[in-house]
Amino acid sequence: MKKRIGSYPHVRVEGDGRSVVSQAGAVLLVETVRKTGLDQALSAALRPWRKPRAVQHPGKVLLDVALAVVLGGDCLADVAMLRVEPAVFGPVASDPTVSRLLDTLAAGGTRALTAIRAARAATCASTCGSWPVTRRRTAAGR
Repeated sequence: MKKRIGSYPHVRVEGDGRSVVSQAGAVLLVETVRKTGLDQALSAALRPWRKPRAVQHPGKVLLDVALAVVLGGDCLADVAMLRVEPAVFGPVASDPTVSRLLDTLAAGGTRALTAIRAARAATCASTCGSWPVTRRRTAAGR
């Protein structure tokens, strides 16, 4: 593992057969998150929900939950699959920490959701320009 920039470590993929990562497809997702700055944007946007003595950044915890879902997880405890690959995913919050954060964000209601959407939109605007473009079809336009 090289120097960390952002919430996730920098990972280098080699095909030398010396070590194997069980969730190798996740490397692309982690690199996308890291390169686009989504991890940093979410951490900044969710700073108001971070407890004063917290070790984990709320943005990183939320991204870890999303990664677990993408990798086939169907409950919060499935972030455990990320914990077994610290060289890829970095430090991963405990199950109670994940649960407490999601409770806190849910209590934040639309304010928390607006912060998450703003971080995503800002990241997308800075890396993708105007993509994805949402177009609505009209009856006349078909």
